Amino acid sequence: MEHFSKDFSIGACEGQKVVDGETLPLVLQPPEPTRNDVESLVSTLKKNKDWFEQMLIKNSAILLRGFNVQNAVEFNDIVEAFGWDDIRYVGPAPRTHVHKRVWTANEGPLSEFIYYHHEMVLIKEYPKQVILFCETPPPEGGQTPFVPSFRVTERMLEEFPEAVEEMEANGLKYTFTAPSKNSTGSMRGRGWEDAFAASDRAEAEKRANALGMDVEWLADGSMKTILGPRSLTKVFEGRKGRRMWFNTVVGMHGKEHSSAFMADGTEIPDNVVNRCQEIIEEESIQFKWEKGDVLFFDNLALLHGRRPSAAPRRVLVATCK
Repeated sequence: MEHFSKDFSIGACEGQKVVDGETLPLVLQPPEPTRNDVESLVSTLKKNKDWFEQMLIKNSAILLRGFNVQNAVEFNDIVEAFGWDDIRYVGPAPRTHVHKRVWTANEGPLSEFIYYHHEMVLIKEYPKQVILFCETPPPEGGQTPFVPSFRVTERMLEEFPEAVEEMEANGLKYTFTAPSKNSTGSMRGRGWEDAFAASDRAEAEKRANALGMDVEWLADGSMKTILGPRSLTKVFEGRKGRRMWFNTVVGMHGKEHSSAFMADGTEIPDNVVNRCQEIIEEESIQFKWEKGDVLFFDNLALLHGRRPSAAPRRVLVATCK
């Protein structure tokens, strides 16, 4: 039962890797050609819910391929098959609601690289599962690479043990500045009014505070959020005691509109951040989309991103508690 269910056949995909004995992603395909429709898939997922959840924790990523998933309605049916609670996205990415629990993924310019991250890593409540569906695969580029987070911690401890433990002991603080209105001209162009579902500053600030953020208002109407202290790594139940690199130091350190530093105000050395960026890239798995793919991530175990892409590319997302 640990490795196989008779209701799926095990496949392979480009970029697949074996990491510490686990196949990433685990590729599940129809067991026979006549069972490649979404209705059969949803029924199979409901019947194998416990097994599927075990496999997702074990392998961190599962790809459903070959099931002829066509649109957001069918994707939503797959998401709802598990009975997982929905969680509202809070973050800088511009997104559009599509259907029920389904949203567009980051609508920022396809020419930009979206850096590796755990979804909503800085928010008090973050999703356990991130589920992606490829409605339109890009003609070139546009991969969704992902990284086993524990491997980043292991390698950073090997190369920078003192710096890692100093950051862990001090904790981390982050700042991010959001405009009032949305802009798809940036991958971080989501306005605070949309992010907090409030056009009133007092209400937006109240909602930000409830999520663990402090707020400063800037002269141009932008909201500067301050988050922290936050931990550098986390260990989650059921994941072999692995220490996950559960932060966004590389993604926010020294960037436009954001910063990352130790909670006591100490700067994080550039060479540590730069080498961490290299390690993350070295450990990455470069996943290439095919039409109809549905990809499940254990958000507690994987960082993910988006490669620059030629148009068109349409990937939809759902996030679950």
